[in-house]
Amino acid sequence: MPNSALRSPRRFTGLPAADRRQERRALLVDAAFDLLGREGWPALTVRAVLERARLNPRYFYESFGDLDKLAVAVYDRVVGDLGVAVVHALGSAGSEPADQVRAVVTAIVAFVDEDRRRGRVLYAEGLANPALQRRRAETAGLVIAFVDEAAASRRGPDRGATGIDRVATSVLVGGFNQLLVDWLAGRVPVARAELIDDATILFLALGDAATTVAAHRHGRGGAPRRPA
Repeated sequence: MPNSALRSPRRFTGLPAADRRQERRALLVDAAFDLLGREGWPALTVRAVLERARLNPRYFYESFGDLDKLAVAVYDRVVGDLGVAVVHALGSAGSEPADQVRAVVTAIVAFVDEDRRRGRVLYAEGLANPALQRRRAETAGLVIAFVDEAAASRRGPDRGATGIDRVATSVLVGGFNQLLVDWLAGRVPVARAELIDDATILFLALGDAATTVAAHRHGRGGAPRRPA
């Protein structure tokens, strides 16, 4: 490794020790995000991260015990940034469910489209590493719980959650993730506005269908007849 890559940036001079450590950690996460987002998991090595961050090796182990922990930190930061975007979108969307769904879909699509590295970290590289796979599964569970809670607030106290509600939520979350993977890869050749329109319409239709099935089961004791 070149000597220049081993020099810690002088920007840390004068900062308290805790702040210096936080700055160095942020530089490592920034470097790892760029590597994961542009080149993927095989490119994420300690050497490559240190060269890109321009830090000494000891600073890597100061913040992260191994590459798995660094990769998870990158993933968590992207998820956190996405969560901020979604919460902001919901806060501006009003109370109509259709407006809320469109706002969330728009925010997520814009988030991954405006920086394609984000989409790769969220949806592709999580399949290449066991630590990221576990974190993705944990995050998916939290997202499903969030969607269930939001749906429960719209259903009101007269109808509790049913099995079909959880089925619909899982289909929505998993299906939207795969849709974004395919769209970012060019396998769904539609413009961004069309993707948002279509996804919003389909998600609302799925919610209506789940409500209809739940009401039928509650009122008649059985599900609507399935197609032969």
